[in-house]
Amino acid sequence: MNNEQPHNPLHGITLKVVVTKLVEHYGWEQLASIIDINCFKTNPSINSSLKFLRRTQWARDNVDKLYVSTFSNHTK
Repeated sequence: MNNEQPHNPLHGITLKVVVTKLVEHYGWEQLASIIDINCFKTNPSINSSLKFLRRTQWARDNVDKLYVSTFSNHTK
């Protein structure tokens, strides 16, 4: 099997890991101020955020970009 995404910094990292690390780094309040989505503002939880982000591509793209820019030196 070939490496299909050799230059993708998110390759092999689950959405749950992405959200968890962002919450640990920023906290829910700051995360909601950076990415304006209700799942980060109103009764935030990892599970509710995962459900929303899996259904909403623009929000997922923003979360992925923030993760890469925040942890670009150590993405795994």
